[in-house]
Amino acid sequence: MQLGIIGLGKMGGNIARRLMEKGHTTVVYDRSSEAVERLGKYGASGVDSVEALVKQLAKPRAIWLMLPAGEPTEQMVAQLGQLLEADDVIIDGGNSFYKDDIRRASELAQRHIHYLDVGTSGGVWGLERGYCMMIGGADAAVTRLDGIFDALAPGRGKVEPTPGRQRSDDRAERGYMHTGPAGSGHFVKMIHNGIEYGLMQAYAEGFDILKAKASTALPEEQRFSLDLAEVAEVWRRGSVISSWLLDLTAQALISDVELAGYSGSVADSGEGRWTIEAALEEAVPAPVLANALFARFRSREEHAYADRLLSAMRFGFGGHVEQGKPK
Repeated sequence: MQLGIIGLGKMGGNIARRLMEKGHTTVVYDRSSEAVERLGKYGASGVDSVEALVKQLAKPRAIWLMLPAGEPTEQMVAQLGQLLEADDVIIDGGNSFYKDDIRRASELAQRHIHYLDVGTSGGVWGLERGYCMMIGGADAAVTRLDGIFDALAPGRGKVEPTPGRQRSDDRAERGYMHTGPAGSGHFVKMIHNGIEYGLMQAYAEGFDILKAKASTALPEEQRFSLDLAEVAEVWRRGSVISSWLLDLTAQALISDVELAGYSGSVADSGEGRWTIEAALEEAVPAPVLANALFARFRSREEHAYADRLLSAMRFGFGGHVEQGKPK
């Protein structure tokens, strides 16, 4: 299949590469000519404008956007809405707010252009591991592009289906799913990221408590000088709290247990805030997720060891570089 891709950053470029490795063809554009040239070395057809990308794609066209949420994506969707034709598809694979997706899909439908919101998880490791995708939009457009989603997804790998699971649709077992109408894909991804905040905060606080056990403020007989890298390593094997985030924690700690390369000023992507807003709208109590978000706000004023570990995890899975990170 052929796919246009706009936005060749940490994830967009790897999405293009993974598709090409699976036999698909890509036409790519980015404001950075260097990024376009780099993808050209892997076989992508690079262009120097959005208009050129649209012209080079065979009809019906499909264009994947991997741009920052907000105005950059908004402007690009509006521009494409004027360039594309009936039955073409715009795919937003970034982290847009789901209510924006609902509005965009409705506006584009007036011109018979399809809009899919694809919550995409996998970070900088997606090229190798594949991407977990949550897809919102019309069923016909999702079905037409199934080959693209299947190529990007992790596949079954070594993960067995949940015991007792009997579904005719096995896409979730392969790492992607059609969540429902426009907006639902990014809504599910939004909650995914809200949960991520809570999980990361729990690991960070736990390791902070372990580290502080050596404090001279404690009675001497109660002090333990614990090897945090070894604790993370043993928990990776057979523990009920093993996870990819714990794997990344172990990698960070084995490199530098003091995490001196991180200031501990932890950013939030916006999806954590939107998750709490959704909880308020639905009157659903979410104290863990809310506190995890507020802890990030606090980290920008005073920095603890837990904050440095949060920064290390964010860098591990997404390449997120904190503001003011020590050189």
